[in-house]
Amino acid sequence: MATISMPLCLSLLIICANSMPHLADATKKLVFILGDSTVDVGTNNYISSSLRANFPQNGVDFPKCQPTGRFSNGFNSADELAKLFQLKMSPPPFLYLLTLGSGFQQKLCKGVNFASGGAGLLDITNINNTVPLSEQIDQFTTVRNNFTAMKGEHASEVMLNKSLFFISIGSNDIFGYLNRSDATPPESFITMMLSAYSQHITTLYQHGARKFGIISVPPIGCCPFSRLIQLNSTGTNTCFPPMNDIAHAFHLALDGLLLNISSQLPGMKYSLGNSFNMTLDVINAPVNFSLFGTVDSACCGHGTLNAEGPCNKSASLCPDRDRYLFWDMFHPTREASYLAAQELYNGSTYVSPISFSQLEQDN
Repeated sequence: MATISMPLCLSLLIICANSMPHLADATKKLVFILGDSTVDVGTNNYISSSLRANFPQNGVDFPKCQPTGRFSNGFNSADELAKLFQLKMSPPPFLYLLTLGSGFQQKLCKGVNFASGGAGLLDITNINNTVPLSEQIDQFTTVRNNFTAMKGEHASEVMLNKSLFFISIGSNDIFGYLNRSDATPPESFITMMLSAYSQHITTLYQHGARKFGIISVPPIGCCPFSRLIQLNSTGTNTCFPPMNDIAHAFHLALDGLLLNISSQLPGMKYSLGNSFNMTLDVINAPVNFSLFGTVDSACCGHGTLNAEGPCNKSASLCPDRDRYLFWDMFHPTREASYLAAQELYNGSTYVSPISFSQLEQDN
């Protein structure tokens, strides 16, 4: 068996859809999920970071009311996707598995979550406060090396070719770009993000990945944090256009990038989830999504729109959490994550060219 060597890297979410294949069976599919706080299930509990959620009120609707490090009142998008691929919830974080020592390889049968709150496509995003995507991919390389040690090179390659790779990332890069008043023109910044995304996907491809479920950046200008900026500057409770403009332009460019690189990488198969339009439709016509009654304020927080302070033990907490789109000033509620996962998996106008469930089908 190989040793558990690991270069600390990137934030990419990987989930094992089935139990670990036996040595004689290389046909079982695994699921891997990488990304940011939308799919982090506790990675940041194991690093020195101010971006954590392992305290109340987080987790108030999680089993046993436990704050696990998820930026949610309960299960998040990683969990809801994992359930659709026959898991009870997301597999545990890679950094947790490292604490198991000799038990590391045995636990890979349930998959691995690499996602880290605050992570970005670019290493400069929240530097020294998160596990960027590049490091998450390095962590995946460690997992791949352990698969090879257990199953052999060929069997591991076949297994990874059939596995599912889900990635949700990009919002923090845009937040950081606007927060630091970067002089780089928006078009050039988006090109930087796309270049990084292309490199990351290509690296995963070189390590055996073929099936990619990509979740695009939502309209981050509409989260309570951004609405508060708009409210303070204009007096109107509306979305903040500068953030949404970049998020929308990035989605359109990402659509083109995936079409291009999939034509260059033989066997690559992808599904792009349009969380931008999906979320805007909920905000603009919540009556069409009867689950939601409040789409501007956070369920948990402080002050105006519950966006003037973090969701913590002293925060104001809404009683009807399943009626809220936003849990805190940035993140969706458990109910919103459930809805998004269902749309991505089952297929709708919000996912193309195929659904996440169709990714599972062999070529």
